[in-house]
Amino acid sequence: MAAFETTRVHQASAGQFGQFFSALISNVISWYEVRKTRAALSKLSDRELEDIGLLRRDIHSIT
Repeated sequence: MAAFETTRVHQASAGQFGQFFSALISNVISWYEVRKTRAALSKLSDRELEDIGLLRRDIHSIT
């Protein structure tokens, strides 16, 4: 009967987990930044949006 070592994490698995975790954190940060940008733009008046070349309907598509 063959014996398998189950207590050691393989380097490839650890590297893949690190890449997955890094991508996950990056996606959460990006989502949060988009959320903040939308909130800030939504607080502007139509006149202020016009001053920066935007319409209210553009807010969602820009972010």
